[in-house]
Formats: sequence, C-alpha cells, structure tokens
Amino acid sequence: MSYTLEELQSLRSFYRNQLLENTVPFWFPRSFDREHGGFLLMRDADGSLIDDDKAVWIQGRATWLLATLYNTVEPRPEWLEGARLGYDFLNTHCFDSDGRMFFHVARDGRPIRKRRYFFSETFYVIAAAAYAKALAQAGDPASEAVAASARSAFGNCIRFASTPGLLPAKFTDTRPAIGIGTPMIMINTAQQLRDTIGDPRCDDWISTWIEQIQEKFVKDDIRCVMEQVAPDGSIIDHIDGRTLNPGHAIEGAWFILHEAMHRKDDQLKDLGCRMLDYMWERGWDQQHGGILYFRDVFGKPVQEYWQDMKFWWPHNETIIATLLAFLLTGDEKYARWHRMVHQYAYDHFLDQAHGEWFGYLHRDGRVAQTAKGNLFKGPFHLPRQEWYCLQLLDNYLKTHSVL
Repeated sequence: MSYTLEELQSLRSFYRNQLLENTVPFWFPRSFDREHGGFLLMRDADGSLIDDDKAVWIQGRATWLLATLYNTVEPRPEWLEGARLGYDFLNTHCFDSDGRMFFHVARDGRPIRKRRYFFSETFYVIAAAAYAKALAQAGDPASEAVAASARSAFGNCIRFASTPGLLPAKFTDTRPAIGIGTPMIMINTAQQLRDTIGDPRCDDWISTWIEQIQEKFVKDDIRCVMEQVAPDGSIIDHIDGRTLNPGHAIEGAWFILHEAMHRKDDQLKDLGCRMLDYMWERGWDQQHGGILYFRDVFGKPVQEYWQDMKFWWPHNETIIATLLAFLLTGDEKYARWHRMVHQYAYDHFLDQAHGEWFGYLHRDGRVAQTAKGNLFKGPFHLPRQEWYCLQLLDNYLKTHSVL
C-alpha cells in the first residue's frame, strides 16, 4: 500500500510532534552541564542520571543536534546556548596533545579513554559546522573562527581516512581487512559540512567514498552489503569477516540516497535502493518484526551473543531509508516497508511514560534494559531520524498539493 498526500501530511505532523514534544524535551535543558560544560547524557528511563561521565561522540552529536534545530526548525536561544556548551567543552577538554580526540572523559573533562579510529573527530566536524552556521544566523562574528575549526578538522579526517598506517592498527597484517564504516561516516560528515557552511572538497570526496562502497562492499551477485572485506573487495570467509550489520548498511544506503536526491542522480538512486533491498531482506525479522542486529552472509551462526537483539538505531536508519526511497521512487514497496518499521519501532521502543526510546530489546520485543543514555546512546539517532523525516516531508509536500 502506498502513501496518500494526506497520510504524508499526518506523518510529517507525527515526526514534528515526537521531535519537539517528546524526544528533545527528554534531554534538554536538564542535560546541560552548566558547571563543567557539555552535557550529562547517561540517563535511565525516567531521566535520572546513571553516570556523569561523558562520551565525546555523544557530546559532538548533541552539539550538532541543538545547532541544527536552531538552524532549521526555530532559532530558540536555549538551543544556541546548549550548542555553545557542547562546542566549548569539546574544544577545552576533548583533544589530546597530539591533536587527536578522546572517546570517553570524566564530567570535568579529564581523559579516560582514547580509541584507535577517528569517529570523535567526525562528530566534531558536524558539530562545529552546524554551530558556525547557527552563530552566523545569530549575527555572531565568532562564526568564522568556528567554521575554520570545522574545515580544519575535516582535513584531518580526510588524512586519517585516506592514509593507511597513519592511525594505530587494530589487527596484525595476517588477515588484512577494510570496513565500510570509514567511507560511510565520511560521506555523511562531508554532506553535513557542505549543507551548513560549505567546503569545496566535499563533492569529490563524497564521490570517492561512494565508489569505494560500490566497488568493494556491495555484492550484487549474492544481494548483500558487506560490513568488512579484504582490501581487494573479496569476502573474508571467517566468522568476523562473514558478519553483517543490516542496520548499518541501511544507514549507508540512505546516505547515498540523500546524495542521489542532492545531485538528481538516477545511478546513485539505484545503488542506494539496491543496498536497502538487500539488507532489508537479510535484516528484517520475519517472525517478530524489527531489524536483527547481526547476520552471517552465508547463514552460519554469528559470534556475538547479541546478534538477534533489536537495537534502537538500526530502526531509526531504516525509517529514514524506506521513507526516502519511497519519496524518490514512488515504489509502494518502500511505503509498505516504511509502515512496517515505523509501526514496529514506535510500538516497541517508545517509552510512553517518560518519552524518548529504550535502546535495547530482546528479539521478541521485550525491553532488555531501561537506559536511554550511555556511552553509545544519546540524543542523536532518534532525533536525527525525526528531524530528517520532518525536513524531507516538508520539502516534498511543498511541491505536491493535496487535491
């Protein structure tokens, strides 16, 4: 069943209301740390604090969210204040002496953990870029310096992503592998930078990273998107190499569909839809509904014990991907899939009592634990989904009238 324009209007209202009346108010302003800066985001179901440590990923993501809401929804002073708290904390406490960023810090910014890869830096880029745009919108001359810091950090991310051996290796060279995560996150980082403050490097690098995904990770012959492969793109037939993450690949699919929409490129649209098709087939739980976390490319047992759980974020990414695919193609298959994943997610993850979503469900849909925020979950995937779908439907409905 397809979507009528009236149903799309209703869906737009739903996402707007959830974003502004449910999701964002769960986090802000109570998570603003006005004593030390940044945000206190490790929270239980009722919003009570579990821990006051800070994940640098989530500090950057929350800063991006607040600045983005200020830029695109409404210029609320509270959102700009929050973005300032996040940006200042990132700059003051989250960079090591070598220019790399930490992953986990104490409430006052003392470093606890640093990881080998550079995802903290990518979230800094999108946070700084969105904050620079917000400052410019507010008439603050500091916007130029903040924009320069975003572009400088993006340059570092390009070096990390394109220079083998620059960062410490996780494994030996016995069985070399490359992962889809790096080109994926760099596509979205460049898209956010381009859409906020602009950067002449973005388009060419986005094309390069899309080409890497298409050539190395998309396997049309077996209808699959691999999570990691050998450097030549071949499947590594060992338990880690065979492991698929359907929700992650579907997130990559909508990044490419977004680029197809931006460029009006039918080949990119076809690539994104193929990726979505393949991983819906492999990830959707036919018995209980929802997106399974891990699968094996050849149907063998998966190593990770949480392989059949339902995590919140793959459902956010699949809601975006299916709606975007439907609006770009008109194919009612994607409308049907969107209805299915939207209904499953809001029936099972949404906390009717306190707002926001639980993060982790058992396969049958029972809540596995009640935390709304930890070192990996915070105000990002869910509010980004609701915000992106709102923007997408706003733009679509402006050019389509209801008869």
